[in-house]
Amino acid sequence: MAEKKINPILKMGLELGPILLFFVGFSRMKDQTFHILGHDYSGFIVMTAVFIVMIVATTGLLWALTGKLSRMQLMTLVLVVVMGGLSVWLNDERFMKMKPTLLYLAFGGILGFGLLQGKSYLSAVMDEALPLQPEGWMILTRRLTAFFFALAIANEAVWRLMSTEAWVNFKTFGLTAALFVFFMAQGGLLERHGLKDDAGGKD
Repeated sequence: MAEKKINPILKMGLELGPILLFFVGFSRMKDQTFHILGHDYSGFIVMTAVFIVMIVATTGLLWALTGKLSRMQLMTLVLVVVMGGLSVWLNDERFMKMKPTLLYLAFGGILGFGLLQGKSYLSAVMDEALPLQPEGWMILTRRLTAFFFALAIANEAVWRLMSTEAWVNFKTFGLTAALFVFFMAQGGLLERHGLKDDAGGKD
């Protein structure tokens, strides 16, 4: 199936909607306990179950609308279903909290493996969005690899040392803001190693 373009706002809503709904739901249910089928579940576990359903639904809708899913979307879906499912099944918050750690380790590991081969796997994913010279791609890939590993360490520190509420805030806003700041900080790299439009200056 060929990839189809959809409204960018709709795409962003489908990608970020489950995360925001999880945050809102947890904020309202964090102090509640739910008795379901003979077991007591915290608001976090209940919202984790809801989040799994939402991420499956929105990812399926994205595939139906665009005809394509990125490796990042597929990896995220698998980890949410597996780690979130373990949290719900075993009634243990830790598995869901470890999901970002595993995701960022996977991303960093994949990019790092490519660097060991002298390749930038990042360029194959973002080449259209960021036209860079080969040297620029290698620099950006090295930086992003280190950044992903740093995020994995940060996530481990937050969920192990802080409250569940603090982790939810960190996951919803902290990690998102960190990614935004990282790419904003690459402006100098993009300027130095961006591909120039040589045809623009010719008569």
